Amino acid sequence: DTSQYDLWGKLVCTNFKISFITDDPMPLQKFHYKNLLLGEHDVPLTCIEQIVTVNDTKRKQKVLGPNQKLKFNPTELIIYCKDFRIVRFRFDEAGPESAKKVCLAIAHYSQPTDLQLLFAFEYVGEIYHNPAKKVNGIDPGGGGGGIGNASGQQTPLFETYSDWDREIKRTGASEWRVCSVNEGYMISTCLPEYFVVPSSLADQDLKLSNLHDFVVSCVFSPCYALVRMANIKDVLQQRKIDQRICNAITRSHPLRSDVYKSDLDKCLPNIQEIQAAHIKLKQLCVNEPFDETEEKWLSSLENTRWLEYIRAFLKHSAELVYMMECKHVSVVLQEEEGRDLSCLAASLIQVMLDPYFRTIVGFQSLIQKEWVMAGYQFLDRCNHLKRSDKESPLFLMFLDCVWQLLEQYPAAFEFSEVYLTILYDSARISLFGTFLFNCPHQRVKESTEFAISKNIQLGDEKGLRFPCVWDWSLQFSSRDRLLFHNPLYIGKSAPSVHNGALWTFKRSKKNYSSTLRGVPPALKNGIIGEQEFLPRRNSLILKLKPDFFQPAEGQTHSMEQYFRDWFAKPVDLHGIILPHLSGTQIKLWKLCYFRWVPEAQINHGGSITAFHRVSLLADEVDMLNRSLRQYKSNSSLQGHCSELDQSRMYFRANGLNDTSGAPDFLSSSFPFSPVGNLCRRSILGTPLSKFLSGAKIWLSTETLANED
Repeated sequence: DTSQYDLWGKLVCTNFKISFITDDPMPLQKFHYKNLLLGEHDVPLTCIEQIVTVNDTKRKQKVLGPNQKLKFNPTELIIYCKDFRIVRFRFDEAGPESAKKVCLAIAHYSQPTDLQLLFAFEYVGEIYHNPAKKVNGIDPGGGGGGIGNASGQQTPLFETYSDWDREIKRTGASEWRVCSVNEGYMISTCLPEYFVVPSSLADQDLKLSNLHDFVVSCVFSPCYALVRMANIKDVLQQRKIDQRICNAITRSHPLRSDVYKSDLDKCLPNIQEIQAAHIKLKQLCVNEPFDETEEKWLSSLENTRWLEYIRAFLKHSAELVYMMECKHVSVVLQEEEGRDLSCLAASLIQVMLDPYFRTIVGFQSLIQKEWVMAGYQFLDRCNHLKRSDKESPLFLMFLDCVWQLLEQYPAAFEFSEVYLTILYDSARISLFGTFLFNCPHQRVKESTEFAISKNIQLGDEKGLRFPCVWDWSLQFSSRDRLLFHNPLYIGKSAPSVHNGALWTFKRSKKNYSSTLRGVPPALKNGIIGEQEFLPRRNSLILKLKPDFFQPAEGQTHSMEQYFRDWFAKPVDLHGIILPHLSGTQIKLWKLCYFRWVPEAQINHGGSITAFHRVSLLADEVDMLNRSLRQYKSNSSLQGHCSELDQSRMYFRANGLNDTSGAPDFLSSSFPFSPVGNLCRRSILGTPLSKFLSGAKIWLSTETLANED
């Protein structure tokens, strides 16, 4: 490129990533944050969406498929990534044959024809034969040892009976039990080997009545349960199964309350509508030049319907929280297959209900339980093999919904938006087995077949052990992992020094101030009007579709009153949280969608500036605590010193009353770098706006030859 951000170097394609090795050894990034698996200019192959080759002289361009020939020598290569990046390479100084060769190699390796050709299989196969070649020296298959809470708690993977049993004990649901009827996937390939059912349902009943294909329990507590069910076409059999399951759920309830059913297919947008909204959002965020559409940008954003669907999921989840928490009834989520919308809705409900799932370890266990083990089809929905017609970004929409809650209640979440963004990125790194398969059975089946073909002895193991995404030490240093932690988070207990002894105290409702809530959308003359403090009428029961379930008039009034009462009180950060849903309070997740757009980057701006300042204040508080401990030290405190003397913050204060400004490298894209990731777009060569007009690049897989 001839822009001021020229980078010269060597373009390399491996079976894991494309890597650009610059001639200049100095990195463009001015900070030390980095991914240990990916260099500053690397793109994982599973993150590549489309590959376009261009010849300026012949005015030709072509979308490259896996087995296509290239009849012209490319002068430029444009790679469109699933994370909204656009990476351009020019071959002005490269030989025509080498340019063609690397373009074809990238097209070939980024679009494998079989699941077992993904890098995770190659890596694990190599490890079993050569144990010394572990990535970053760490054994694959870790269960989240890279990150946990202060006590070193690990992320449960819910692959064993004991993980489910511990979850039942954690929630105190004595009327529920772990079912092992599907051990070895002998009954159903859709469900995990272990899952939770009402105690009144015997294993023999599950075998005889084919219930195993239609029920997965995700929330079980003494007062209510949340159960996911798939619908079947046989109406009579569906009615019989519904009655049997609902009776069992009712018997598990201490009040024997009725069961409330929610048909998600009628209440929420389907996966095709969500995919269409995502494509429109992508076109909007990568359009070039970025400021040409600024005047109509907000209306264009509204037309994508992405934020409308975010609001729909949050609203419906809040309504079901009301049914469970206020009416004390158990809820059944019904869906045609039970592995798409129910994953998102069930997870959101639990984030709102249970503060444990707002911690890092708890959130990771929630994803393991409700997405990975419940059979969310990551392979098809993420389209890792580039040939699925079932692609849909439901997992991204879930993370976006969680980000909305994090934005509104920053002190209620242990993790930061950087953590959520990196988690989204990690779903497209093909080293990890976590987000690679459609269900646990597929992982076992495919990896066993691969092991046999490679003469790998599995022993007692059920399939190969792939590296786990929760082992964050594979990707980031311990210092960089501090960016995952939210400095505003108020934990369940806080340390206090009193008369030289370290005490802990639990916070109660009266300890909280309404200032810990999300910032009100409007401040008029310093006074918050009631209409701004309370949700708009019907804001939590907006009609999305004509057939959307409308509660009875009396129930609607009761629901509205519940929400009004809840929003009128100071929030309990360790209790239920409910979303604000008015127009201004559902926002675009800018860090995730704008981080690669140079024109959208704000130097010394964005939410990172507040994150930086709060981190310094929190670090100063920690320094004061350490000073107090040193001043009033005694033998009883020695065990706490090694743990507490380490800073919890990525940004650290230089001392008490630190008045230093923000670092020069801070921008709204931090810790990502638009310039450092080669997506600075110039007007040289073929303008990208030509490719994007009519969504030809994002939607078409055909050759675009001889086009002006």
